[in-house]
Amino acid sequence: MKKFINSVDGVLAESLDGFAAAHADLVTLGARRKFVRRRDLNPRKVALVSGGGSGHEPLHAGFVGYGMLDAACPGQVFTSPTPDQIVEAAQGVAGDAGVLFIVKNYAGDRMNFEMAAEIAEGRTATIVTDDDVAVENSIHSIGRRGVAGTLIVEKIVGAAAETGADLKTCVALGERVNTCTRSMGVALTSCTVPAAGTPTFSLGEDEMEMGVGIHGEPGRRRVKLERADAIAEEMTTAITQDLDARDGAEALLLVNGFGGTPTIELYLMYNAARRRLEKRGLRIARSLVGSFVTSLDMAGCSLTVSLLDAETTALWDHPVRTAALKW
Repeated sequence: MKKFINSVDGVLAESLDGFAAAHADLVTLGARRKFVRRRDLNPRKVALVSGGGSGHEPLHAGFVGYGMLDAACPGQVFTSPTPDQIVEAAQGVAGDAGVLFIVKNYAGDRMNFEMAAEIAEGRTATIVTDDDVAVENSIHSIGRRGVAGTLIVEKIVGAAAETGADLKTCVALGERVNTCTRSMGVALTSCTVPAAGTPTFSLGEDEMEMGVGIHGEPGRRRVKLERADAIAEEMTTAITQDLDARDGAEALLLVNGFGGTPTIELYLMYNAARRRLEKRGLRIARSLVGSFVTSLDMAGCSLTVSLLDAETTALWDHPVRTAALKW
């Protein structure tokens, strides 16, 4: 294993210290590094709190800031944050309008956020993201997994909260965006968790894992490596069939790298996916390409399509200032 680390046990703490120092104008660390929060809190708005296992950076801490999250709770690598982390984060950012938890549909995340919601004082509500079309159930989730589409929910609901939407409105909006969002991923290599020191799974030089999750968990099947156009064809077919979008519908296309894929390849996949979506009658009104919801050093990518209307387009375009997104 070749990684830039000092010790396996110190990876998360040292990374958080570096993140907070590099973006001190935007964020600050909570006590004992239990959470990352916005530096410029607005006590009058709904506070958005998310989190999950580390290793998916910039998700979630990279999206803490104006127009998105108020706090993020980082668990150890691929391990859910604990209920006490979540409660302290909620208490650290809560104002008069309540706290909204945005939770990926993984068993550990859901359980710990549910426990935190029971313990936390004040008004709370929860949105669960489940955009992955690859599998309905796995050892990690009941129902579909929450993957890169979580970023879209955080961005659109974050904008609504910033502009004064109340807790009930933010929940309804987040659930609507989640319903209109679908993702699918493909892995070309495994990732290597520092504590393990070896790849999570093994793929041959001519193999890929179609429908992989963001922790490297298996998807639909293991197949022979194909050309980018064929990969995009299978992924966009699965996504559009599940969305059942009307002809001419406007959509956001997110091509997300898993951490080990060069940007040149992500744009190539974007080109392949966009052409196929347009042939199916979708109009790509907004785009985002880059590594935003990663799986450590895994080579691969996911495609996410989110249907847009006038309201969600305007909220997507709302200014945002975070470590990972600024416009």
